[in-house]
Order: sequence, then C-alpha cells, then structure tokens
Amino acid sequence: MNITVKEATRKDAELIAELSRRTFYDAFAADNTEEDMNKFLEEQFTKKFLVAEVGAEGNIFLLASVGDTVVGYARLRDKTNAGLKESPALELARLYAETKWIGKGAGKALMEACIEIAKQKGMRVLWLGVWEKNPKAINFYQRFGFEKFSDADFRLGNDIQKDWLMKKVLD
Repeated sequence: MNITVKEATRKDAELIAELSRRTFYDAFAADNTEEDMNKFLEEQFTKKFLVAEVGAEGNIFLLASVGDTVVGYARLRDKTNAGLKESPALELARLYAETKWIGKGAGKALMEACIEIAKQKGMRVLWLGVWEKNPKAINFYQRFGFEKFSDADFRLGNDIQKDWLMKKVLD
C-alpha cells in the first residue's frame, strides 16, 4: 500500500479540524464518559480552534494519504519541555490515523516524516505526551525509540488523566 505524506497548508485547515475531532473521539470515546468527551471537544478542541492552528507560526501539520483519501495526520510544534535535558526539542503534539487505517502503515509513515523534519530542523529531541492507559500507542512510540522521561496531567472534560511524556533523542 502506497501511503504518501505531505505538509498541509491553510487550505487544508477545515479537513484537519474535522479529522482531528473525529480521530480523537474514535481513539478515546470508549474509555471515557460521553460527558467528558463532549466537554473536551466543545471547550478545548473546537473546530474554530483547530482551524486556527493550521498555518500558525510554530506549527507543522502533515497529512497521510492513500491516493486521494486522507488516512491520518500529525502535528508538530516548536515547544520544549522543562523536563528535557536535551535541546533543542520539537513536540509531536498529535499523530492520529482513521480507525480503519490503524495498523496499515499510516502512523509509521507519519512518524518517519516527523522524525525527518525534526532532524532537518536541527532538533536533538522529538517528544510527545501519550495517555498512560493507551498501551497500543505507547508500544508504537517505543518501537520508534521513544522512552518515558516524565508525566503530566491532562484534562479531558472534568477528568484529570495522566500522560506519559516520552522522548526520542535524534542521531
């Protein structure tokens, strides 16, 4: 299967906003209450907010496609973390695939592109946060050489959850 990855532009903002909300919901709705999911989506993950992120300074969005079908996306942002000893660092803020494309190479293609971009930008570290109760994602990141370096609170609606902060030191 041929998965291509390209950098998104502002014209892709509506698509990314819809994809962001749908893939986030699909990834976490089964393990969270409907109330918390809706509160998060309507307060912190609004379509207006997501559209504004695309093309904003310090953000890079990538789209993974099979033919003309977008199957996933990633968001990189220029942000470091106080817990990192290495710098400069780039955050992998989001990496999601459509449910039916999970395990078919979309995430791998996006991750490889993110790592390459971080290296091209002269970064020493690529880091991310992942919910501690998401072992599939944690295993995915570990396969790419990410290791836990700390943790942080993440508010999903009214629920305070724990994210693992993971980093990959780049060669």
